[in-house]
Amino acid sequence: MVWTALQKYSTMGIQFISGIVLARLLTPDDYGCIGMLSIFMVLAEAFIDGGFGSALIQKKQPTQEDYSTIFWWNLGVAVVMYLILYVAAPAIARFYNIPLLRDVLRVQGVILFIYAFNLVQRNQLRKKLNFKVLSIVTITTSLISLGVTIFMAYKGFGVWALVAQNIISSAIPAIVFWFFVKWRPIIKFSWRSFKELFSFGAYMFLTHLVNTFCAKLQGLLIGKLYSSATLGYFSKASSTERIASESISSVMTQVTYPLYVKVQDDRKAMANMIRRLTMTVSYITFPVMMILLLVAKPLFVLLYSDKWLPSVPYFQVLCLVGLSSCLQGINTQPLAAIGKSKAMFLWTLAKRTVGVVFMIGGLLLYGMKGFLIGVVVYNWFCYFVNVCLVSKHIGYKWTKQLLDLLPVSVASLVATIISYGLASVLNLGLYADGVIKVVVVLLVYIAWSVMFKPEAYSYTLTIIPERFRVWDKVAKKK
Repeated sequence: MVWTALQKYSTMGIQFISGIVLARLLTPDDYGCIGMLSIFMVLAEAFIDGGFGSALIQKKQPTQEDYSTIFWWNLGVAVVMYLILYVAAPAIARFYNIPLLRDVLRVQGVILFIYAFNLVQRNQLRKKLNFKVLSIVTITTSLISLGVTIFMAYKGFGVWALVAQNIISSAIPAIVFWFFVKWRPIIKFSWRSFKELFSFGAYMFLTHLVNTFCAKLQGLLIGKLYSSATLGYFSKASSTERIASESISSVMTQVTYPLYVKVQDDRKAMANMIRRLTMTVSYITFPVMMILLLVAKPLFVLLYSDKWLPSVPYFQVLCLVGLSSCLQGINTQPLAAIGKSKAMFLWTLAKRTVGVVFMIGGLLLYGMKGFLIGVVVYNWFCYFVNVCLVSKHIGYKWTKQLLDLLPVSVASLVATIISYGLASVLNLGLYADGVIKVVVVLLVYIAWSVMFKPEAYSYTLTIIPERFRVWDKVAKKK
């Protein structure tokens, strides 16, 4: 977890700097163009993976035959997917009425071959819990791609700077993993291995496909019904929100899936892991999301300049989404670990269908405001379905999980209300107002933690070295 955290937060820091610099060098239209194409790229990548990555990790002892079979399958599907995107590129450009998208999609499509080339090696490292190599390579790649992207943006390459960033971010890890991981494919494709892995991986693939399509449908709808600039504002708000909501949970879920697999036959141990993760992630993430909602305007002006102010209302609504999305992976990975891929797919299809109805209905009835409300309802509905599935198959009851979240939820809300009320009375300038709100929320939240010592606080302390627990030292002296 330490190495995964180092990777995640280093990459976040690099992307954070990149976003600040590029937001001043590029336009919302540049980001909108990439956002319009993202649905096609991620769907193609989903077909390439086909759920076999999760299947290889879930299988206790994969063979050389298994790995080679999936390697050749990935490459073959990558060729097919690229040809489809290449042929469809002109039609996609006409759909959005932006001719440039044809060439952008054809060039960016090269990533599909790179993705397929190193997918097996990446999953081997994850299965062996070798997150040290994954972290070092990812951090190095982020630094290199940052330098190239900023240089190209400064030189006026526009959207092509973002294309180069995506290609470099895929190519460097693929080359390094190929030479670091000693495994090499054999010239053999086993239908027996394929069918065995497909029995589990097929439903994982379909689940991922549905999730990906629904997640990227937001960009498709906004890009078609509004302008590329509007999509650019929404994309910037979404990417900024995800840095906060997914930072903690993604670190833990990267590490915990292989661990869930190891204890897949012990439901009690798995339920305890889910409970501990849920409380730890919520304790850190909930107050952070509330702070960001409060300081959205000064934050965007400070980081991205005044031209990105239209992103602020989108960002504030997405912070409410982040409260649920930070817990999604914690409640879905255990189901995959115990082999319930079919149940995951069927329920994913049901909940995403309902969610899409909320989004499209809100968009058609009330425009962007209705769409954003639909996104919030959709994400929270998905969370509650996931909680019920964990309750049924793992034994961590849904009522217990909601009760475990209650103390942190109430404390975060109370701290937010106090902070907002005090700032309204003081009526300070833009940045001073933001600073006051942050300080008040943190003081109230930490004071509640030290006074009442809730379980979530105790669990969180276990991942913080004792020498850094300043507030605990102060409390002990008193």
